[in-house]
Amino acid sequence: MKKKSNTFSAYPATRLLLFGSVKYCYLMLLMLLLGIFTNSSIAQTGKIRGKITDAKTHEVLVGVTIIANHSSEYKKIFVDGKEFRPDSADVIGVTSNVDGNYNMELKSGAYDLKFTFIGYNTRIEKGIVVNDNSITTLDVSLEESQAQLPIMVVSAGKYEQKISDVTVSMQVIKQDIIEDKNTVSMEFIIDQIPGVQVVDNQPSIRGGAGWSYGAGSRVLVMMDDMPYLAADAGDVKWSALPIENINQVEVVEGASSALFGSSALNGVINIRTNYPRDTPQTKITVFEGIYDTPGEADMKWWGPTQPTYTGTSFSHSQKFGQFDLVFGGNAYNDDGYRQGEVEQRYRFNFNTRYRFKNIPGLSIGLNFNTQYSQGGNFLLWQNDSTGALKPLGGIDTIGSSLSNYTTKRTNVDPFITYFDPYGNVHKIRTRWFRSTNINDTDQGSIADLYYGEYQFQREMKKIHAIITAGFVAIENKVNSVLYNNHKGVNDAAYFQLDKKFHKLSFSLGLRGEYYSIDTAKSYSNFEDKIGTKEYKTPVIFRTGLNYELFKHTWLRTSYGQGFRYPTIGEKYIQTNVGSVYIYPNDSLQPETGWSAEVGIKQGIKIDNWFGYIDVAGFYTHYKNMMEFTFGQWGNPYTDPLYGIGFESKNIGNATISGIDASIAGRGKLGPFMMNILAGVTAMNPVDDNTDSLYNENKSPAFSKFLKYRSQYLAKADVELIYNKYALGIGYRYNSFVKAVDSTFVNGKFPGTAGTAFGSVEQWRQQHPNGDFFIDGRFSYEVNNYSKIAFICKNVLNRIAMIRPGDIAPPRSLVLQYTLTF
Repeated sequence: MKKKSNTFSAYPATRLLLFGSVKYCYLMLLMLLLGIFTNSSIAQTGKIRGKITDAKTHEVLVGVTIIANHSSEYKKIFVDGKEFRPDSADVIGVTSNVDGNYNMELKSGAYDLKFTFIGYNTRIEKGIVVNDNSITTLDVSLEESQAQLPIMVVSAGKYEQKISDVTVSMQVIKQDIIEDKNTVSMEFIIDQIPGVQVVDNQPSIRGGAGWSYGAGSRVLVMMDDMPYLAADAGDVKWSALPIENINQVEVVEGASSALFGSSALNGVINIRTNYPRDTPQTKITVFEGIYDTPGEADMKWWGPTQPTYTGTSFSHSQKFGQFDLVFGGNAYNDDGYRQGEVEQRYRFNFNTRYRFKNIPGLSIGLNFNTQYSQGGNFLLWQNDSTGALKPLGGIDTIGSSLSNYTTKRTNVDPFITYFDPYGNVHKIRTRWFRSTNINDTDQGSIADLYYGEYQFQREMKKIHAIITAGFVAIENKVNSVLYNNHKGVNDAAYFQLDKKFHKLSFSLGLRGEYYSIDTAKSYSNFEDKIGTKEYKTPVIFRTGLNYELFKHTWLRTSYGQGFRYPTIGEKYIQTNVGSVYIYPNDSLQPETGWSAEVGIKQGIKIDNWFGYIDVAGFYTHYKNMMEFTFGQWGNPYTDPLYGIGFESKNIGNATISGIDASIAGRGKLGPFMMNILAGVTAMNPVDDNTDSLYNENKSPAFSKFLKYRSQYLAKADVELIYNKYALGIGYRYNSFVKAVDSTFVNGKFPGTAGTAFGSVEQWRQQHPNGDFFIDGRFSYEVNNYSKIAFICKNVLNRIAMIRPGDIAPPRSLVLQYTLTF
């Protein structure tokens, strides 16, 4: 028997490449700490220290800027019998650490301390006296500002800032709406975001992607600022994300590779998890849902008992002195509205952080998340009527388009954060992410992603600038019958400068990359070698401007380059689901592109309701674009059905232009609390090539239109809260998908016309106006601890085809109970 080799022992060079830099960071950080302690012991100064909290909630505030200027209210200070007059140009600044504490070393004198934090009113404490070897304690509470947008984000520039100040378009989903909509898997809530679509688990921002059947992504999905794409297929495992422990979802629209690397060509979705507040909290949620009979009753395949889905989740957060702990879990069972597509899954997760008392500003932690799931995966229907919710080929038969699976997803994330006494922030983030897939075709896989990053950030208060720099090392390793065995390496270095000129904000980012899958490599200098296994890509950059035209009116413009390397799955996968095959393409080349936009954001204040209206025009260009194409591939003498299936192809150049508008806000409006997030997107995604294989495999009438895109999208969610009652309504619309693969149009393969493939076009002809869905929810707070909610999804019970051969869920009714204490 062949001995299994340990990942690290088998690849010592890779281990050195991936983690050597991280070890160096630990050593460098240790030397920095020793240097700081040595220097501070020599200096003869006084200190001002204290804790900064929210005036209302009393929670600690992290990242507050404290600037000490020599006091305008000068008080005479005598040193060695002589009056001490400090240099008025001497300015000292620090930042509060993860405990909300700050510590300043100052020469003798009188100082004015200015406390500033985004979203809070500035506070100034005047005439604070400092003597040699003295310690002055000054605790400060800051009040939340009522004159600016209260939404804070980190994904635009890797540091926290107001959404009004960013130079790119962004959308934000808060924790409460995730809970209120009874979200059982994150793709549902992502699909509610204006300008975003999710088709077969693949996210698309502003039409950047179509239907790829679960391989590759132009949107980089992250959890806590680190990639959460599987090492093999490069796709996101939405159901594995810890919904019970999510704080906020941030979406960056447009190319973001300069900050985040490959797969951020179309944008970024960053899912940020929770850490505990000062007050412990436990939350338990249970729910029971039922699928209604479809609007077209002949689609119903079940008997008198309706299929149901049930679930429970819990979370607890608490501080134990210097130790922070959050843990949670979820159990879910779904009978499925499509025949055979059942699902059971179990998840557990925790976040930990220890804040050192004897080393101010230093914290370490370990985050963990794991999920086990099993069920059936539905690919294509039998036909567009009685077989719309039944898999092609039936169930439990050879040739069925339903495959059974067992999956395990686990990530382990150790990290270190250090706020040094000079206002710098050092972060070391690491992740091991394993995806294990077992299916009924004996083609399982184990895919490991190893991630390490060191990030340095310095706020230069005198010139109102922030520098962010770092380097990243990633290794992907796949052991698989499905893909064979492969490994990939990705190293990168990045730099970003954010500068404030009074009302003008400026951003500039640069990134260089090295990447390889087996023998295919790329380097950080430009040289195209299309058609070979070796290729080179340039150093890329992004830049942006944001100018405050008037009070609460911001004009912005941005330009960003992007790139995406082909995944192991796209290059090497070879499998079938029943009679549908998926073919490899080892000659697949990277895609590059750029996006530009001009936008305006207008702040709104009505009574105590705060929000904004945002309008942006965008233009995106792709070179050597990769698209999954459904058609006839392979060898006609060896492949059944002459190779009907998918293969990823480089289709050439493409352009997507358009405009989007959105409104978001929350607050009190008269007697009601009102939350709103809504938006519309109009776009024109076109293929720039006059003749190509890609065009030949599309709907003839729309050969220039990119496949599987809607030209118009509209999303809205409005919630009204009165006393203990809350009512919410959600709306989603996508226009008719003009272009699909020609296989679904003409049913050109023998025996397919009028069945699984040909009936797709028949359905399309009968439903030419696009699709819309309305969701509703109502909740009542029984007391301070418990809430009961009734949620109805697809209220009108509309039947829609979300992609060829796949029908969206019929109406479902859910009863939810939440206990919080």
